[in-house]
Amino acid sequence: MAWVSFDVFRTLGFADTLQLKPEEVFKYKAEIAEAEWVLFPEYWQLNALTYSLGARVFPSESSYRLGHNKIEMTRAFELVAPSNTPCTRILANTPENAATLWDQMDHPFVAKLPKAARGCGVWLIEDREDWKAYLEKTDVLYVQEWLPIDRDIRIVIVGDQVVTAYWRLQSAQGFYNNVSKGGSVDHSPVPQAAIELALHLARTLDINHAGWDIAMVGEHPYVIEFNRLFGNQGIQGGAARLQDAILQYLHNSSVPTGPNYPTRPQTPGRRRLKQVA
Repeated sequence: MAWVSFDVFRTLGFADTLQLKPEEVFKYKAEIAEAEWVLFPEYWQLNALTYSLGARVFPSESSYRLGHNKIEMTRAFELVAPSNTPCTRILANTPENAATLWDQMDHPFVAKLPKAARGCGVWLIEDREDWKAYLEKTDVLYVQEWLPIDRDIRIVIVGDQVVTAYWRLQSAQGFYNNVSKGGSVDHSPVPQAAIELALHLARTLDINHAGWDIAMVGEHPYVIEFNRLFGNQGIQGGAARLQDAILQYLHNSSVPTGPNYPTRPQTPGRRRLKQVA
C-alpha cells in the first residue's frame, strides 16, 4: 500500500491508498510504517506517527505545529515577516496584564482565542463590556491591532502551487469575512503582493497545504493566519481541483532530492522513500 489516509473525505478516490479511521492507527501500524505517505492524520496522532513509526505525513509537520495554535503561528510570522504581521500582544490573563493591554491598545482592537477556526473565537473589542466578556473566556490574552478593511483575501497553496486566490467580502453583521460567518466570495483579481507574501511564508515555514488569509491595507499586505484544513466553497472546481493539486504535489515529492535533503540525519527505522508509480 503506497499511501495511508486518515481523512477519507479529502482523499476519496486516491489510488493505492488505504483509508483508515484515526482510531485504527494501532491496528494498522505495520501498513503505516511501510507507507510512503501518511495523509491527513489528526493532530493527536502526529507525534506517534512521526517519531514512533518514522512516517512522512502530509500536510507537513510544521503545518500541524504552527497551524494548531495562533500564538505559535503569530510568533513565527513575526520572525519571518515582521512588517507584514499586525501588531500583536500575547500575555497571561492576569488583572494587571488585562489593564495594561486595555490602556496600551488603540481602540477598537481584535481579541482571539489561541485555538479556534472558521471565524469562531475572534472578537472586535469596542468597549469595556466586550473586553470583560473576552477575559472570562481565555487563560491567555491574544490581542491584535484592528485593520481598517471590509474584505480580505484567501489564498490556497499546496506545496509551491497557488491553487486559487479570491476576495472574501465582509458579512452583513460586519467584521467577519469568513464564508462560514456569512462572508461572500469575489473572484476579482487579487494583488500580486498578497500572493507573494503567502508564497514567502509557505516556503519559509514549510507549510505545504493551507488556506492563507491576507489583508490589504492600501498597497500593503498583512498576514492574518493560515488554516491547515479549509473549506472548498470559494475554490472554482471545488474538491476535485484541490485533489488534483494534492496528487501532483505528492507524486512530485515522493523522493526528496536536492542539496537540502535530508534536512536532518536519518534516524533508525526511517527509510528513504521510493518513487510512487
